[in-house]
Amino acid sequence: MDGTPTVDSGAMTRGRESTPPAAPARRFHVETLGCPKNAVDSDKVVASLLTDGLLPAKDAASADLVVVNTCAFIESARQESIDTVLALSDQRREGAHLVVTGCMAERYGAELAAALPEVDAVIGFASEGGIAPRLGIAPAVSDEMPAGGDESAVRFRPRPRGVRDLLELPRARPDRPWSYLKVAEGCDRSCAFCAIPSFRGKQRSRPPASIVHEARELVGGGVAELVLVAQDLAWYGRDAGERDALVRLLRDLDALRSDGLARIRLLYLYPSEVRDPLVDTMLELESVVPYFDLSLQHAAPGLLRRMKRWGSGERFLSIIDLIRSQCAGATFRSSFISGFPGETEADHDELVTFLDAAQLDWAGFFAFSREDGTVAADLDGVVDEAIVRERLRDLAETQEPITNAARAALIGARIDVLIDSVTEAPGDEVASPATTGAPHRRFVQGRSAREAPEIDGMIRWHDDRARPGEIVAVAVVDVEGPDLDAVPIAVLRR
Repeated sequence: MDGTPTVDSGAMTRGRESTPPAAPARRFHVETLGCPKNAVDSDKVVASLLTDGLLPAKDAASADLVVVNTCAFIESARQESIDTVLALSDQRREGAHLVVTGCMAERYGAELAAALPEVDAVIGFASEGGIAPRLGIAPAVSDEMPAGGDESAVRFRPRPRGVRDLLELPRARPDRPWSYLKVAEGCDRSCAFCAIPSFRGKQRSRPPASIVHEARELVGGGVAELVLVAQDLAWYGRDAGERDALVRLLRDLDALRSDGLARIRLLYLYPSEVRDPLVDTMLELESVVPYFDLSLQHAAPGLLRRMKRWGSGERFLSIIDLIRSQCAGATFRSSFISGFPGETEADHDELVTFLDAAQLDWAGFFAFSREDGTVAADLDGVVDEAIVRERLRDLAETQEPITNAARAALIGARIDVLIDSVTEAPGDEVASPATTGAPHRRFVQGRSAREAPEIDGMIRWHDDRARPGEIVAVAVVDVEGPDLDAVPIAVLRR
């Protein structure tokens, strides 16, 4: 080959004239960047590689195949993706394949292949479920199966014939007591700042039976908390003409409590859809936690219209107040864009006023990123970068004491915590105030209904007997930033 990228059903490959064909790849490493939806895709890529006979490597340097699942949401995410690809290229051993997949591969395939000669293949969504066959990688031989070990760690049951769609591919056995569960792909909305529909496509909801089947397998593998994700979760089923499909899905999933499911958490709810019967169902079902992750983006109504978004600060407050009137312990999270073209000081002040009134438990703030192909890319009224930085500081300084106060208010409270991990205690042995002062070497981290995994704070304590997946009643004794220190009271579920 002459090194020119070629396109083949979603896969772009680059040959190396000076490099002889690599020996059949035996071990793989997958690096994931971006959002929880990307994490689900990576889980299914891993399952696909296992099914194709490859084995997991302990790290990228010992792998024969390195896959980087990239994010293309905003400029900083794209730069992180490229930096990661280059770093892993330096780490990989001679002859190892380096593959770029995910959102950057789908959005910038040919451009990315031309810009990164270090990469052997740039593979879009259509071929993510078949990376090994696309590269002609032979499976690992069976003599590397650990003697007497857990075969699920290195093998997976055969996929249904012909199935390579990531939404429907099976997943390997989970290694933690919670899991993201993607219920749809793509988005039907046309927000002015967002390029996702251009490369993820229109919304494509999974059949409920498929989701419940995957959920049952995850719960059977030890998952106690399912975190439902999609680009527009509350719109689930609308592309198939089904209203209230998410409500019915939640009821179907709630039935898995008898199989060991403890929690269902919903992420990414478009605010116009946060109403009954969805809210009523979320507050009614025992498994669904009252955690409302609202996709608000701003509070100034004029700017929201310019963003091609629904809502206003007043409407958002009415939603939040109504939910709190029904469930005082409900938790709220959202994210906001600062510096969208045309944002005035009055718009910014309106957002600050909203934050003070809403008293959200958690909030994230991001500078506007100009995305090619979006409506916002051509809008006038670009906000100076220095002003955006100042506004971001202002927003953070407004929200930080609100979040800190919400966390401090939990001191002395008894809450139920799902243990995510138990590790060796960092540093010296730590005496637990819950006992007679005997030192403990095990460091426990978990979450209550108020904390989403990988996003919010943690709850932590020391206990040599705790195990991941247990649900423990604890008493909160202190707060440190977003994290809470606690002492265990009782094990509620092993």
